[in-house]
Amino acid sequence: MIYNYYPQVPHSYRYELNKDMHLSAAHYIDNDLAGKCQKVHGHTYTINVTIVGDALDKLGFLIDFKLIKDQIHKKYDHSILNDHPDFKGKHPTTEVVAETITTEINRFLKQQTNQPKCIQTIVRETPTSYVVYRPKASELE
Repeated sequence: MIYNYYPQVPHSYRYELNKDMHLSAAHYIDNDLAGKCQKVHGHTYTINVTIVGDALDKLGFLIDFKLIKDQIHKKYDHSILNDHPDFKGKHPTTEVVAETITTEINRFLKQQTNQPKCIQTIVRETPTSYVVYRPKASELE
């Protein structure tokens, strides 16, 4: 089980949902400045997303936890991140991975009738290193 402390995002929404997941993926940073990270290497990423909203769907969910996991885990688990179109022209650093996950989840959430929003994504690359990504409010509209 994952029990981690995460930074809180102040907000005024009625509901807040947090989903933790693990995924195993490889990546590399194709630049001489990246040192050892130029070589293909893998991580077991720990990911937490924070989703908020004021309305529940017809089943009483802000969003079903499984739907969130399916959007990310099925797509990226056991893959090479550099091979995904989402990272075309970008280095899949932990920062870019966090931003991309947020973008993908929000694209999915916009299709939901109750319009929840992902306001924070945390990607832990190692037990001692993680990134927090929070989209600007204007990006959530």
